[in-house]
Amino acid sequence: VLFERLKLTPPKKTKQGAFSTSADVLESLANEHPVAEKLLEYRKYQKLKSTYLDTLPRLVNPVTGRIHASFHQTGTGTGRLSSSNPNVQNLPIKDDAGKEIRRCIIPQKKGWKIVSADYSQIELRVLAHCSGDEQLIEAFKHEEDIHSLTASRLYGISQDSVTDEMRKVGKMVNFAIIYGISPFGLAKRLKISSKIAENMISNYFSAYPGVRKYIHETIEKAREMGYVTTLFGRRREIPHFRTRNKTRIQEGERIAVNTPIQGTAADIMKIAMIKVDELVKEAGLKGFAILQVHDELVFEVPETEVDRICDILRKGMTEGLDLKVPLKIDIS
Repeated sequence: VLFERLKLTPPKKTKQGAFSTSADVLESLANEHPVAEKLLEYRKYQKLKSTYLDTLPRLVNPVTGRIHASFHQTGTGTGRLSSSNPNVQNLPIKDDAGKEIRRCIIPQKKGWKIVSADYSQIELRVLAHCSGDEQLIEAFKHEEDIHSLTASRLYGISQDSVTDEMRKVGKMVNFAIIYGISPFGLAKRLKISSKIAENMISNYFSAYPGVRKYIHETIEKAREMGYVTTLFGRRREIPHFRTRNKTRIQEGERIAVNTPIQGTAADIMKIAMIKVDELVKEAGLKGFAILQVHDELVFEVPETEVDRICDILRKGMTEGLDLKVPLKIDIS
């Protein structure tokens, strides 16, 4: 229908030589014909319906009346927990339709609340600690807006002049660096030319020379040793450097940069979970943890315990770890 009957320009074909109708193809066709937008919207609702609305009610345990996911200690390469049946770490939030699904999640008892404590930018804080970059460390110590600061460095302007759009770019570049993304990958995400993306990454490294040095040294050490470790000594093997395949080596470099950062953040969270659990038991509270979503702990608590649980979460999640920057949590 799209390419034969409506004669739209096919941007690319699949490996089998058929016309591709992937999300990015439909996005690129959106200006040519309104049907492309409608298809994208249909797919979005179809996915929400099949993943959540059709599936979750079937997974309610008849005895407890609750959904019990399985959590896996070794489901990821970096050491984060993963969950399945259902994946409760991946509930939609992006738009109003996703938020509607989140509204289905309520405390089981009357007069109870759901309390969520979320580490604020933990991976960037870990990067500041590991790289020892003075700019980053100072920014976190003075509670500056790190995405705004990065944007000001990328565009060579003062922080006051940074627009919301520029801050978004700053945020994307901050995370792109942690995930070891290439200029090509960044260009694709920001929908800009590779040349501009290359300049942005180069500006980033000029602004944070400690990060450039850290990334370079981490990759070199990983090549030499064949593995990387988190701050707490958990190891991840990287066999990619034993091949001559360029794509595989680049993937190895990305893993070498990302694992110590994301893995250390995962370790910090696991230590915090144990601490918070001990503090809750000591205080003899009725509230209990129901979820861990990577950087976030979610509790179900009686209304009368909300203030105490918030104090415990602050203490358990931020104290006792000796990083060069403070850990911060947002509670809702």
